[in-house]
Amino acid sequence: MLIDGKKISTDLKSEIAASVEEMVANGQKRPHLAAILVGHDGGSETYVANKVKACEQCGFKSTLIRFEDDVTEAELLATIDRLNGDSDVDGFIVQLPLPRHISEQRVIEAIDYRKDVDGFHPVNVGRMSIGLPCFVSATPFGIMELLRRYDIPTRGARCVVLGRSNIVGKPVATLMMQKAQPGNATVTVCHSATPDIKEICREADIIIAALGSPGFVTEDMVKPGAVIIDVGTTRVPDATRKSGFRLCGDVDFANVEPKCSYITPVPGGVGPMTIASLMHNTLLAARHEIYPAE
Repeated sequence: MLIDGKKISTDLKSEIAASVEEMVANGQKRPHLAAILVGHDGGSETYVANKVKACEQCGFKSTLIRFEDDVTEAELLATIDRLNGDSDVDGFIVQLPLPRHISEQRVIEAIDYRKDVDGFHPVNVGRMSIGLPCFVSATPFGIMELLRRYDIPTRGARCVVLGRSNIVGKPVATLMMQKAQPGNATVTVCHSATPDIKEICREADIIIAALGSPGFVTEDMVKPGAVIIDVGTTRVPDATRKSGFRLCGDVDFANVEPKCSYITPVPGGVGPMTIASLMHNTLLAARHEIYPAE
């Protein structure tokens, strides 16, 4: 069965919009999300444009702050400091990647963790790792929401996470281990130094593939009835497409799909959930549901 991330994302944004209208009707201010975009990276431009559009759909106020590639780290940090102190801004993001002369980690740590709706600040990551309320980063939250809304059983399941990135692999492995639903799984994290990956995957009830390696998960790695969550989105050349490329996941979809009980397509699976998840975090920030207002 296909897991329709597009539909779940639309549902989630509609629920958020209804909550916002209720807040406004009760005399509260509209949630306000700000985004900082450095340079003109094509992927980043698209992501940020989609985030601004999602803000409109959810009834949020949004602000986009743009800098050229040559912005200094000091200028960027000064803008972050200003947003930290702006009581009208509930949450903000700095779109990654950043130019090489700027330390991404320094930028992430400069963001007030109470406004860190990307969920990258060490305070939010630490709180997540011990099961405390926090802003969960968008892709892992989106994956958990898909599992939740499709009522996919995870308790006691063997879950293999392919990839150990700070943005997807590590946090989703942590969430799948938590005493929660979804969660309570037995989790194995595989990466470039893991031997016998195929054998490990064959034992899995759930495979979450986040390697960025097109078609890595093949039919012989998947047991019948497994659940496959494909996080990969790699552009591969395709002369038949107007754009000259197509998006390819980490899973050989055509051959793996017949064996699965559930699988996410690429595109249309995990991807649409990431922006909806960011909207969800912004709503939580506006309501002070995780970090009460001082």
